[in-house]
Amino acid sequence: MDKLRGVLDFCIRHQTILGYSIVSLLTAASEQIFSSVVFKCPCNSRNVLYGSVFLLVPALILFLFGYMVNTRTWRLLTSSCPPEKGCSCHLWGTCIRCCCVLVPVTARALVAPFTWIAVALLSANFYECAASGNSLIQRFMCEGKGPDCHNLLVKIPCDKTLLKNISGESLSLQAQSQLIGWFLIASITTVVLSVTCFSHCCSPVSYLQLKFWKIYTKKELELFETKAKEHAARLAEINTKCFFEATEPAPFQTPSNEDWQKISFLYTFNPQEQYYSMIHKYVNTNRGNSTQFGEGDPIPHVLAFVDEAGATESGF
Repeated sequence: MDKLRGVLDFCIRHQTILGYSIVSLLTAASEQIFSSVVFKCPCNSRNVLYGSVFLLVPALILFLFGYMVNTRTWRLLTSSCPPEKGCSCHLWGTCIRCCCVLVPVTARALVAPFTWIAVALLSANFYECAASGNSLIQRFMCEGKGPDCHNLLVKIPCDKTLLKNISGESLSLQAQSQLIGWFLIASITTVVLSVTCFSHCCSPVSYLQLKFWKIYTKKELELFETKAKEHAARLAEINTKCFFEATEPAPFQTPSNEDWQKISFLYTFNPQEQYYSMIHKYVNTNRGNSTQFGEGDPIPHVLAFVDEAGATESGF
């Protein structure tokens, strides 16, 4: 039992990393299935289109799906341009705010697409099919090798024995694909490490306060969901009982539309205040009626985890 508890504690502490790992493994497994079962290179003039579609279109679908399952996307969009206000929003301020929010959302959404492309390049099937029909690759591979080289190159994905007829100093299509794949992996790793280091260096709060903030955000979300379920169940019970018994409902306090709107705003950090969420700010500013409630600075990248716990509940 102690070992099981230890495993659960480890999973809870590293749930973000484990989530990324699971998404990457599932994406890699899907690519292998597509590559070995579904993909069949036509080995003709359609090679470029066919290979490119299998390499890039699934990555695009995974990227869009990453936006769809992230709660922060819908929290940003929901009620951002209500009918009564039309679309007369402050475009410049809205665009800046959207960019601040969508940067971490985009980073999350790119995990699966980059995994698909990297694994596909390492396995080389898609690239080999697409590159064999590309005119630039053909010119590079077939320089000084006769007019039949182009026709042979197109058929290589279907018959590997033809590769010996195009031997030379140039790298094979498979080798080119794998080199590009490793270069892509190394580049992504370098960028992620650089951005992470930069964001921590520019953090407006200390390491332990940042850790406390994450714990608070997670606990607040858990308690909010528990209380919301209890409150909703109680309200539903009262209304259902009154409906069937034809009685008047007893007074029941529930947040107003304005209150819901106030706590649904994406959090903005102000170094002069010490609020850890919109609910925390709401209850300490006279239920959001204080002038301080609307004050805040654009969300620093290092604090991207704020409001992100909800995204973890929906997906990665």
